[in-house]
Amino acid sequence: MIAELNTLIDLIESDLADTGSTVGGEGVSHLDVESLARTLGTSEYHLRRMFSSLAGMSLSEYVRRRRMTVAAADVAAGRGLLGIAVRFGYGSAEAFGRAFHSVHGVSPSAVRRDGGPLRSQSTIRFRLTIEGSSSMDTRITDKPAFSLIGHAKRVPLIHEGENPHIREHIESLPADEHARLKSLSDAEPTGLLQVTADVDPDYREGTELTYLHGVAVGTPASAPEDLDVIDVVAGTWAVFTTAGRFPEALQTTWAATATEWFPSNPWQLRPGPSIVAIIDRAADFSTATTELWLPIERA
Repeated sequence: MIAELNTLIDLIESDLADTGSTVGGEGVSHLDVESLARTLGTSEYHLRRMFSSLAGMSLSEYVRRRRMTVAAADVAAGRGLLGIAVRFGYGSAEAFGRAFHSVHGVSPSAVRRDGGPLRSQSTIRFRLTIEGSSSMDTRITDKPAFSLIGHAKRVPLIHEGENPHIREHIESLPADEHARLKSLSDAEPTGLLQVTADVDPDYREGTELTYLHGVAVGTPASAPEDLDVIDVVAGTWAVFTTAGRFPEALQTTWAATATEWFPSNPWQLRPGPSIVAIIDRAADFSTATTELWLPIERA
């Protein structure tokens, strides 16, 4: 996966040098990420998720920053804004100016007048460092189709720390509702589950996802009408078990799947919900043992 990501970076740089066009966003895109992923023997979904996990920003955000870094040289040289906008795939000088300001924090006219400040995005290079000092408690399991039932809500994605929107959603449920949900569980993962679905492919912080507080069942046929349902197709899952401070230990494990596990194993992410099962926890939830279920397929 490291080699595939660096190939993607090289193609982005070639595309920028050629026409200035980008991946996603406004303007014409000459780089077909889906076709590139197939050529590299992976999927667009996995390529984008691994990029965002390792780079700390989405693929589209990285390309936008690189595009505006290259464009800054043309702006500072005094070239016509409309010509620069067209070169970089924008329909007007105004649209280009907005994109330029969003990256550099100043307008093109201010750069021409004052010479800056400018925020440069360097070209990313991915490298895999193998420490070999720890192992991940992981198992692979095949599951038939099942359903997730419970109470769902759209919430923003937050990478670190507790998500207050999720906490508010769970706390809004009556105390006896948790026991009712748990009694409906009849399939793995067992017990009350934290489910995230419909996640942005680039995993951009602040984008909305569907969060479901519920349980897994073999079939939704008998699910109460007041519950939301997410149907899950049959497939293979990687299950990562971790214990420690919550949610820090779980978030560290989640990040390590991208930096350590996927680059070293013949699997890739496939579309589907991510599921966290709480196996054991302290009374105040300060520590917990969890299982992180990720849908995977052969790379």
